[in-house]
Amino acid sequence: MTSNGWLQIALFGVIVIAITRPFGGYMTRVFAGERTFLSAVLRPLKRLVYWCCGVDETEEQSWRTYAVSMVLFGVAGFVTLYALERLQWYLPFNPQGQAGVEQVLALNTSVSFVTNTNWQSYVPETTMGYLVQMAGLTVHNFVSAAVGIALAIALIRGFAQHEASGLGNFWVDITRCTLYILLPISVVVSLFLVWQDVPQNLGAYVDATTLAGAKQTIAQGPVASQEVI
Repeated sequence: MTSNGWLQIALFGVIVIAITRPFGGYMTRVFAGERTFLSAVLRPLKRLVYWCCGVDETEEQSWRTYAVSMVLFGVAGFVTLYALERLQWYLPFNPQGQAGVEQVLALNTSVSFVTNTNWQSYVPETTMGYLVQMAGLTVHNFVSAAVGIALAIALIRGFAQHEASGLGNFWVDITRCTLYILLPISVVVSLFLVWQDVPQNLGAYVDATTLAGAKQTIAQGPVASQEVI
């Protein structure tokens, strides 16, 4: 390995160590339901989500109920994403007129994104319309990560409270994770990417002529908000 490679690894390690205590403390307060510096802004939104979904923030779930909730959430997410891909031709925000995704590819992609694998065996610019990317793929980039974090938190609670009957509430955990951890990071970094001229629009692709006289199609779309997550 080159010296530059070792330097990057060392720098990454230093950054991880530096943010572990402050960020870990923040995550602890989030999942404990304690007040954070974002509470004034996000607490009303959190309560609205709970109200719309019929979630009781104080309700504890057993490990079985927690696990069943996670599985049902994954199944619902898979069905929704698969339907979005297959019906893409009929959906709005598809300026390139992308056809519905082929059955096997839609199945593979849906399973992959719901399980946070995010394996793409296709070219996104020529396969997925903007609505499928935003309401389908990007949503699962958030919620599948939130599910993984929530399950890790439930496991920690299981070790720390081995005599307790509950492990928390799955719906509360993924809501807290999405609103207080994933979204704030994504908003800040996506704005930085837009500042650096990464595309963030719903416009059709642009045909351009290079300095060498060649024709080139420049992909557009909500790129910045997807790349960060």
